[in-house]
Amino acid sequence: MDLSATEIRVLGCLLEKQRTTPDVYPLSLNALRMACNQSTNRDPIVDYDEAVVRDALHRLERRGFTRLASGAGSRAAKYRHLLEEALPMEPGEQALMCALMLRGAQTPGELKQRTERMHVFGDLTAVRATLERLIERELVVREDRRPGQKEERYAQLLGEEGGGEEARVAEGAGARPPASTALDDLRERVSRLEQEVEQLRAAMRDPSPEQL
Repeated sequence: MDLSATEIRVLGCLLEKQRTTPDVYPLSLNALRMACNQSTNRDPIVDYDEAVVRDALHRLERRGFTRLASGAGSRAAKYRHLLEEALPMEPGEQALMCALMLRGAQTPGELKQRTERMHVFGDLTAVRATLERLIERELVVREDRRPGQKEERYAQLLGEEGGGEEARVAEGAGARPPASTALDDLRERVSRLEQEVEQLRAAMRDPSPEQL
């Protein structure tokens, strides 16, 4: 689905808080920012500001994944996810997707332990069976084992994993875009300026009757 790392983090946090702390859900912008920047149960650790979170919410809303959920008398804007409508899933499937969105690729054992607050799997066989259903829906992929790894790992397919130092720089406070994106933006601006200059020159060479 090509969601950005920021969009995945925001969507995952909304899903997590709905399942683990329903009394404070939907989330205000500040609460969602704090959830994204938690130092526990997150990989990588990020430092988003409100502008970054708000921009991700707007993009997710256009895709049909989130919406504003504030009541008429609410003092602060609050947001909720729409995964039930956009991607209907069973509780166990939601729990696994949430863990993968917030912590990246993991083994079945890690997923069983890290989803206990959202859904209790009876054993690893139940975890693997749920993962297989998500693989059939092309929402999860089984990764090849790397040298030294004893267990297979699974990753979500909604978009970028967003791991490592590169994510901290590109997706952190200020949301500085990757160099390639910044260069493309600069080229587009230069092209527009060149067109405007050419139009001005043409107008000066051949002024319209209104300008005479």
